[in-house]
Amino acid sequence: MTAPYTAPDTAPDTAPDTAPDTAPDTAMLLAAGLGTRMRPLSGAVPKPLLEVGGRTMLDRTLDKAVEAGVTRAVVNTHHLAAQIERLLTSRTAPEEIVISHEAELLDTGGGVLNALDALGPDPFFVLNGDTVWEDGPTPALRRLAAAWDPAAMDALLLVHPTVAAAGYAGDGDFFMDIEGRLHRRCEAEIAPFVFTGSQILSPALFDGLEPGAFSLNRVYDRALERGRLFGIRHDGAWYHVGTPDSFERVSRLYAHIAQGEAAAPPAQADLFDAG
Repeated sequence: MTAPYTAPDTAPDTAPDTAPDTAPDTAMLLAAGLGTRMRPLSGAVPKPLLEVGGRTMLDRTLDKAVEAGVTRAVVNTHHLAAQIERLLTSRTAPEEIVISHEAELLDTGGGVLNALDALGPDPFFVLNGDTVWEDGPTPALRRLAAAWDPAAMDALLLVHPTVAAAGYAGDGDFFMDIEGRLHRRCEAEIAPFVFTGSQILSPALFDGLEPGAFSLNRVYDRALERGRLFGIRHDGAWYHVGTPDSFERVSRLYAHIAQGEAAAPPAQADLFDAG
């Protein structure tokens, strides 16, 4: 009999009192997408501005970045960009917010490459602006920062167990070895971990790449070839908010929490198996 798979965790159980010297103070938030699968909800409002529990998904992610020590955020825009810009001007944190507007969509990797000058020469967070997650005992972004090792890593991804990913129906993205190194699944395999959309990247991954539209998968492959693609397992709840149905379920959950009907998010399987 094969022993159950035990996920490695390269981060400490508790965060340090102060951020490690290697902790990024800059974050890129990806907010330029069309949100096609979220239509019709994203037709008049960009997906990152859809509200969950009375707060936009973009605000939620920015709040978590600020809590992790981020003082500078770069946000890319395209679809209904003026709405996102209005929201950003209303915020008081982080201290600096830079808008990287894309006249033409550049995809995830091209968007980061386009913003490299604004991101600076040091490693930075890259965060999806349209995701919802709850932290475990230690905030996830602080765990990423604590686990980041620039001597060994070019990319550190926050991953979540595929079987526990609420609203996710795919085959997963990665296997992870005992040291935290990530490996892609083969076509016929089901991988135990799905990428959550939160990560730390080294700007060196983009060296020599031509401007234009491309996925971050291109730089992950670079890191993988060098043995420098790592992951840590998320120890909280993570919700895949990709369709109007999944968005409605997560919104209903947070509405119940706000009304005091639940002290904490229920088991993810309970939420998304409810019909």
